[in-house]
Amino acid sequence: MAQKKGYIFTDKRHSDKAIMATILGTISLVSLCVVVFLSYKKGGDVPAGYGMTGLLAILFSLIGLLLGLVTVREKENYRLFPCLGLVLNLLSLAGGGFLLYLGM
Repeated sequence: MAQKKGYIFTDKRHSDKAIMATILGTISLVSLCVVVFLSYKKGGDVPAGYGMTGLLAILFSLIGLLLGLVTVREKENYRLFPCLGLVLNLLSLAGGGFLLYLGM
């Protein structure tokens, strides 16, 4: 006997804030990785723009973390992008904090 196709109707959708949190987390994580790679390649003799990029990446990850926390609490949204945004932003924030700790 063939299975019936089941349709599930729901009001859930992907939140714009959660998608923005994921994008900010991706941007900050990639930019931190690029800055670390280029700094390593130049032997530590880097221009001040690299440090500014690192600070902006940390700022982006803080904003993305706040957006992710706000959207995780909303029940009418799917959970993929808020959780992904939280993980990416936490990784970026931890990486930036570790770099600041190493620089002291």
